[in-house]
Amino acid sequence: MGKKLLHNFSSLFGLLLLGFSVFAIAHELRQYSYQDILNSFKAIPKSQLLWAMGLTGLGYLALSGYDMLALHYVNHRLSLRRIVFANFISNAFSNSIGLAFLTSSAIHYRFYSVWGVPTIAIAVVIAFVNLSFCLGLFALGGIMFIVAPLEIPPLLNLPWLSVRPIGFIFLIVTVAYLLSSILIRKPVKFRDREFRFPSFRLAFLLILVSCVEWALAASVIYTLLPSTADLSYFKFLSIYLLGMGAGVISNVPGGLGVFETIVLFFLSPYISGAAVFGSLLAYRCVYYFLPLFLAIALLGAYEIKMRSRYKSKD
Repeated sequence: MGKKLLHNFSSLFGLLLLGFSVFAIAHELRQYSYQDILNSFKAIPKSQLLWAMGLTGLGYLALSGYDMLALHYVNHRLSLRRIVFANFISNAFSNSIGLAFLTSSAIHYRFYSVWGVPTIAIAVVIAFVNLSFCLGLFALGGIMFIVAPLEIPPLLNLPWLSVRPIGFIFLIVTVAYLLSSILIRKPVKFRDREFRFPSFRLAFLLILVSCVEWALAASVIYTLLPSTADLSYFKFLSIYLLGMGAGVISNVPGGLGVFETIVLFFLSPYISGAAVFGSLLAYRCVYYFLPLFLAIALLGAYEIKMRSRYKSKD
């Protein structure tokens, strides 16, 4: 009963944030026509789109590092080709569909169980992937929020003037996890299950890989934005991490709407709203839809191949 209420509240919270975000975006773009936005989208040079595609490929490749390190933790080996294949399809679907934990878990299980990975090991891998994703956001976000703090809008009515205190909280969580990997050597029980912290080296590598992936994802949008001397990559990285963090909390697929609201607000002093929204549309196409279409094709080809193999055995 409690889980059902929590799920319903989470879904309602996500819908409310989505509705608020749509209103905020409409308000921010009220002075622009849809044609202005489409023109901004079309105005992005092909060279920038190609760079964005290349960075997207590197970002999805970096995501495979989660599985490689997690499989090392559970002492199970798979070929690099299989790890990259399963991880790409898993992330392409979960990024676009949302409910990342359920989507990613189902796809990981679909492939890894066929390839001989024990069920308990698959569960550990999935937990590590999701944990690394969050810790990377905490680590990189913590550093950027302290080094390049953003001012919090008064309308949010928060007790802080900037995101710097959030940065300190994020870093404390990250350091606590790393220290736990050194100090806590015995398994920790949680809901009748045991969890063993990885070695410090493995924990550090997982966070490092996650930081690289977050930085690459931010660079995709930064590449698509109109160039301006006032907006450095590191300043934009802080904006991106704040937007993605809010998007993850919202439980909306890909942070849709929530992420755009924050990015539009903070970039408005540097770039016109129509140009920003055109770049964000390009980002959605390059980082979400293009990988999703490719993942659908790869998954379809894989399932056809497996079905024909089973028929030949019969």
